[in-house]
Amino acid sequence: MPTFKYQAKTFAGKKVSGSVDGSDQDAAIAKLRKRNLIVLSVKASGGGGKGGGGGFKALLMDSNPHRYKTRGDELVVFTRQLSTMVAAGIPLVEGLEILQEQAENAGFAAVLDNIVEDIRSGGDLSHAFGAYPRCFDNIYVSMVKAGEVSGQLDDILVRLAEYMEATQHLKREIKAAMTYPVVSLVLVLGITLFLMIGIVPKFKDVFASMDIELPALTTGTLAVADWMTENIFMMFLLSVGAFIGLKLYKKTAAGSLQIDWLKLHAPVFGPLFSKVALSRFAKTFATMVKSGVPILETLDIVSNTVGNQVISAAVDRAKENVRQGETLSEPLAESPEFPPMVTKMIGIGERSGALENLLDKISEFYDDQVSAAVKSLTSLIEPIMIAVMGFLVGTIVLSVFLPIFELQKQLGNR
Repeated sequence: MPTFKYQAKTFAGKKVSGSVDGSDQDAAIAKLRKRNLIVLSVKASGGGGKGGGGGFKALLMDSNPHRYKTRGDELVVFTRQLSTMVAAGIPLVEGLEILQEQAENAGFAAVLDNIVEDIRSGGDLSHAFGAYPRCFDNIYVSMVKAGEVSGQLDDILVRLAEYMEATQHLKREIKAAMTYPVVSLVLVLGITLFLMIGIVPKFKDVFASMDIELPALTTGTLAVADWMTENIFMMFLLSVGAFIGLKLYKKTAAGSLQIDWLKLHAPVFGPLFSKVALSRFAKTFATMVKSGVPILETLDIVSNTVGNQVISAAVDRAKENVRQGETLSEPLAESPEFPPMVTKMIGIGERSGALENLLDKISEFYDDQVSAAVKSLTSLIEPIMIAVMGFLVGTIVLSVFLPIFELQKQLGNR
């Protein structure tokens, strides 16, 4: 039977190491767990572990869990599985251990291993999650804390998983909406550059040998092509500089606010960005309120996750009103970014005590609006891009053929 070397900890925190027999690595880990040891690493005594799960367990001692960032789908699956285990009555520590053992990523396994140790030492689950903000954000930690306080952790985890799934779906829709125009724009610019730098200059000598007066369109196209050929390196540097400068400007408070304002008011794309931000606002707000998170903490989280500084500023102003005992809907109504339907429904929800239900309705409405906007945007962008490409390519081709037509005309008159 194979022998495996292991490193582990006792519940008291003492590190132990040694060898254990087992038919495979999982069997060896099971033996160690029966000894009430917290397994840190297990590997075959002859060298590396036996593929799969053992490979990442051998890395737990060397990885830095605080640097690891979970993927969206990874966290959704983890949350779903944890909620099922809690609902089934499996002890929290045991459930986390099971998920740690089956984790496919060494970094996440290390995070869960540390969380298990924290809970064993008497810590709260929300506090343990909060120590890893790159894995578990403020929404996650606050909702888990509310679940612990209310004794409805399994329900809160289900709601949290549903929220993350809806958020991931929204991100995919936005990515799909933006991919087509970006790819189309790159293609248009690439084809235009190729024609202007690689094709048009080759006709310059041909036109010079014709001994005819070139049309204004041809002269202008040749001049632009010459300038682009001579300054292609400078064009590249300017493009990179503009991109980096925009990124740096967006990191400033004023720059982020101005760019987000432009997003909301941009032609064609502005309505889509607005609907996405309102959908995030309503979805996050509804989820937090239904989970029992205090209203001021909820507004803080909504402000940080809505994804647009203009709407975040409006939420922050509303939070100050709520802090002073006033309503939420009135300050939101003063912001032009919040449509009357949204603020009036929030006002009705405040008066009737059914705020979370109305927020759900708002979220569903804007989710549908985003889906419809993505479809209409795709159908709108396609003819626009075809028209732009046709205009640019047609102009270049026409500028090349006009002198040829003029030469044919002169030859025909002789």
